[in-house]
This record gives sequence, C-alpha cells and structure tokens, in this order.
Amino acid sequence: MSDLEDDDVPQLSSHALAALQEFYAEKKQCAYPGGDDKYNVGRIEENWQLSQFWYSPETALRLAKEVTAAAGEGGRVACVSTPSVYQKLRELHREDLAVYLFEYDRRFSIYGEEFIFYDYNNPLDFPVNIAHHSFDIVIADPPYLSEECLRKTSETIKYLTQGKILLCTGAVMEEEATKLLGVKTCKFIPKHTRTLANEFRCYVNYDSQLDHDV
Repeated sequence: MSDLEDDDVPQLSSHALAALQEFYAEKKQCAYPGGDDKYNVGRIEENWQLSQFWYSPETALRLAKEVTAAAGEGGRVACVSTPSVYQKLRELHREDLAVYLFEYDRRFSIYGEEFIFYDYNNPLDFPVNIAHHSFDIVIADPPYLSEECLRKTSETIKYLTQGKILLCTGAVMEEEATKLLGVKTCKFIPKHTRTLANEFRCYVNYDSQLDHDV
C-alpha cells in the first residue's frame, strides 16, 4: 500500500477512542451484570410479580456454605428458584462443585449452560442432560406460599436429589413440607434483603449445620 493510501485511512482522536472503549465496557457490563464477574446478580433486581425476594448477603452465604458441605468434594448442587444462593456459590469459587440454577426468569440465562429454565407448573420438564437423582443436594425456595406450588416443587426436588433436601419457605408451610418431603425445621432463620410479611424457615431431611452454631 502506498503512503498516499496510508494517509487516507481514518484515525480516531484520543477522545473518540476513549469514548469507544467506554461504549464497549458498558456493553460488556450489560451482558454480564456486575462487570467482569458474570456470576454477580447484583444488578438483576427483584421482580415482585414473579414473587422474587433475594436473601440477605449473610443468609445467602450461610446457605451456600451449607450446601457446599452437604454436597461434599466434587458434589452436584441444584439451586431451584434460589439465584442468590447460586451467586454466592460461584463467589466462593468452588470449582470442584457442579452447580445448576433452575429458574423461571430468563434474565438468569447469563449463566450459560448452568441455567436451566424451570417452571414449577411443569415440575419434571427438564433437558435430557438432567438425569434422575443426579444431585447430591437440592436447595429450593418455591416462589409461592401455596400447597399447589410446594407440591409441584416437591416433585422436582424428589426427582433431582439423591437424598439431601434443603427447603426454604414460609413457616406456614411446615406441616405440608414435612408431609411431602419428610423435612424438619432448622434453628437457623433465613433473612431477606427486604422485610417480608411472612415468617420464613429452613427445613432439611439430614443432619445439618443449620441446627448448630446459629
């Protein structure tokens, strides 16, 4: 190429280049809320119409540590309608765990292959790669405090788990939860980022640390 042709190639000014770089940075941040950490759901706000209420950071961390211990090294964890626990698991950088998020809200598809679209109205509608009894523990928080929602979510839980169950739901669902899943109430009381009208509890069917050091 001649010198004349080189002179004809448009050059960006330093200000224009800085603006272009800022544009691409913002575009990346929109694709992965929270910046470089694609597992950060911080900018995905609760959608109350979908009955979404995020756990407090302390509760999310406590539950993430609990399922990590329950799953064991190299374990598999299913987070059913619990995106804030999924986020904490990934913040802990436990690459030895296989973790999947089963969630109705497609905004969480930013998690890629670890996101499984889930509608509790179709409790056993899973991709072919989700096998029967393929998770060491299932942590679930049914989106609605109703017998129907808990019953259908229980079908999902029992299909996915090899045995261990950690359920977070309203205290009013205790009797139904025990009947459907054989779980018992823990001493640990989960908290949310916003004050809820209904009292919440954690329920398990195994010897859990949530009953100790509360």
